[in-house]
Amino acid sequence: MAGSSSHQIRNICVFGGSSPGKEKECLESANHLGQVLAERKIHLVYGGGNIGLIGGVSIAAFLVGSQVLGVVPKDLAKEDFIGKTIGEELQVFTMSDRMNAMFNHVDAFIGLPDGLGTLEEIFHIFSWAQLHIHHKPISLLNVAGFYDNLLSFLDQAVEHKFLTSSARQIIISAATVEQLLDQLQSFISVIDPSMSRINWSTMESRKKLRFDLSLRL
Repeated sequence: MAGSSSHQIRNICVFGGSSPGKEKECLESANHLGQVLAERKIHLVYGGGNIGLIGGVSIAAFLVGSQVLGVVPKDLAKEDFIGKTIGEELQVFTMSDRMNAMFNHVDAFIGLPDGLGTLEEIFHIFSWAQLHIHHKPISLLNVAGFYDNLLSFLDQAVEHKFLTSSARQIIISAATVEQLLDQLQSFISVIDPSMSRINWSTMESRKKLRFDLSLRL
């Protein structure tokens, strides 16, 4: 197996839900993530709104100086449902359109503690990486050990040969914001020769949604 070069992260996608959860530490970490993204001059792409953990990230990032883009399906773009989107808003038609738009605007991904929606998004991107559709780093902010059981499940999947060890290395985790961002910045993807032969260059799903917002300093 060979490694590809590490990524320079300018724009990052954070997946998270509209619930703050019951642990104060989770909301504090979400707010801190937004602040540190701005301090490191990393711009934020997220699923829109201003409530829950993801709202904490977006508000903090925006207030400290990051450019923020919220990508929202039109049916969800109602302030009484997810709250007002922070920064710029891109409205799309479907959840698949939202995923493609977020994917095409960013260099890396972070999953906050959350439920089904965030798990779906993380594993969607994870499965694309396993198939070598992309080599963008993927991570979990493992606040207070929230994702310990999930990470153990992935290790068990490797043990039972349902997941390769190279695929397991795709997804990384850390308990603190600083550790996680440092790991993302230094991440080097591992190439699985059995998948590297696949040519995805003509995939319809890889066509980029265009948006005229410049996510550059």
